[in-house]
Amino acid sequence: MNTHEKINYVEFPSWDLTGTKRFFAEVFDWVFQDFGKEYAAFKNAGIDGGFFQAPKASSSEDGSALVVFYSEDLESTREKILEAGGMVVKETFSFPGGRRFHFAEPSGNEFAVWSDKGM
Repeated sequence: MNTHEKINYVEFPSWDLTGTKRFFAEVFDWVFQDFGKEYAAFKNAGIDGGFFQAPKASSSEDGSALVVFYSEDLESTREKILEAGGMVVKETFSFPGGRRFHFAEPSGNEFAVWSDKGM
């Protein structure tokens, strides 16, 4: 749904579109549609978006925005990420209201997962 002056779409770089698509489809059940060889749009993520072919990756250390997923079971989501080829880049830590960890998908883009369960 398009809502006036609200975030509508988000895009990320990817140097390995095939690996990125496989990872997010396997771990988070995203659905992809290719638009040529250098762009893939995704759905079923809470917000629609896409990945474009690029030699860079987004990282909070470099000033990129950090997209944070919510999980009912933080440890289970962490295991799925690792099994699908993701890498934990910041181990699980507590903060007021929950716990979270940061991970990189196969193209190196950083994301985080948090939970308020199992504290």
